[in-house]
Amino acid sequence: MIIVVGSINLDLIANVDRLPAPGETVRGSGFTTAPGGKGANQALAAARAGAKVRMVGAVGKDNFATEALALLRDGKIDLSGVGETFASTGTALIMVADDGENVIAVVPGANDSVVTGDLSKAFMKKGDVVLLQQEIPLHTVDAALDAARAAGAITVLNTAPFRAEATAFLGKADYVVANETEFDLYGEALSLSGRDRPARMRDYAGKTGRTIVVTLGGDGVLAATPADLLMVPALKITPVDTVGAGDTFCGYFAAGLSSGLLLEQALARAAAAGSLACLKPGAQPSIPQAKEVDAALQKSAS
Repeated sequence: MIIVVGSINLDLIANVDRLPAPGETVRGSGFTTAPGGKGANQALAAARAGAKVRMVGAVGKDNFATEALALLRDGKIDLSGVGETFASTGTALIMVADDGENVIAVVPGANDSVVTGDLSKAFMKKGDVVLLQQEIPLHTVDAALDAARAAGAITVLNTAPFRAEATAFLGKADYVVANETEFDLYGEALSLSGRDRPARMRDYAGKTGRTIVVTLGGDGVLAATPADLLMVPALKITPVDTVGAGDTFCGYFAAGLSSGLLLEQALARAAAAGSLACLKPGAQPSIPQAKEVDAALQKSAS
């Protein structure tokens, strides 16, 4: 079982020719809504990868909640751990440019209501994979890491969005997944040594005894364990929309660990899934099914 403790949003997406500079207004070419939130995105990705998933989070008592949960329900995810609050359902305001790049502003809403008491709905047990992000209160993330350790569960912490206060508990996670920018910022905060990013990753793994995974966009994924450094390439694609690619990676990565794949295999499958997620607009609608990922991996190996 994969247990995701995290955010649930409704994404409000505007398509623009290019991203605006500060103070500039640009004309949009389209508008859509789609279920989102890093927690929900990663839960759906894990489910589409073939895993059984339980979601712990919160939504508001509003019209956005129904749409925000729609694809999770379709994906047969256990939503018994999702509560309702009087705060609004979380929203993400997203602008996507023609080249696939994006800017995002997140309004947490009900996600700020996910507290440590909600962890009782997670029903963690030995062998589970607990998947976390940083769009809910950090004290809840910290408590979830402790609860998972006590239960004998494996933990995967995605460090998005960057929050400096998380430095205090990063080392508790069995696997930390960060993008380049996030890792570099945490590297400074943790005073990691090394002339380049791989060296600093090795330093982190050596000091904590854990595994650090850094996603590099089109350049693939780099991972450092206490004993090794692994590089996995991404698929060669022309991106349409990069929103949700990192969340797709995390969900597939957790599913790979849960199914017993070796680290390099889990990374390769997750990297392929993240690449495929860039070929369609939206976060959750773009998450590929397992058969699509397997086909892409077979094609790239031939």
